[in-house]
Amino acid sequence: MFRRQPASAFTLIELLTVIAIIAILVSITFGVTRGVKQRAAAQQARTELAVISQALESYRRLYGDYPQLTNGDTQDAQKEVQLLKALIGKRGPTNGTVIKGKAFLDTANFSVAAVDEPEIQIDPYNAATIGAVLMDPWDRPYHYYYFNEANRRGYLLYSSGPDGEEIAPVGLTQLDEDKPENADNIYANR
Repeated sequence: MFRRQPASAFTLIELLTVIAIIAILVSITFGVTRGVKQRAAAQQARTELAVISQALESYRRLYGDYPQLTNGDTQDAQKEVQLLKALIGKRGPTNGTVIKGKAFLDTANFSVAAVDEPEIQIDPYNAATIGAVLMDPWDRPYHYYYFNEANRRGYLLYSSGPDGEEIAPVGLTQLDEDKPENADNIYANR
């Protein structure tokens, strides 16, 4: 006689175990990928800040000072617009000075966007462009503060980091790094 073999199949517990293992592996993969992306973005910000710092030093060698932006009188976004204009040779070191000079920064290597619409990439050399700023990897403008205190001139240049939060500098020469909002900021020349 012909004997029939019992059909082999997975039990519900076995299926749930496999699904749980797959879910754990997927969550680990996403966590690792997100960490790698955040580290890559932070490294990109450090590199871009170093390039901007070099451009600022070249600007200072040619004009004798860094771009002077009135802190407090001007909204932050407008300061960053003026910084970009200075670095592409369209603004002199003192407020309101419009020039046609040497560009110190190749904007092709940066994300340049409109102040009001960071998702829209724009050409800062276009005369019709009103509010172009250099954007960090998290699509927020880099921050620039000029200071001239006690015969010491300089600048503070940084990204507000992945969380986008910051507390403005005290005395314009340094940020309070003990504040939780400034913990993930990325600074030039550090």
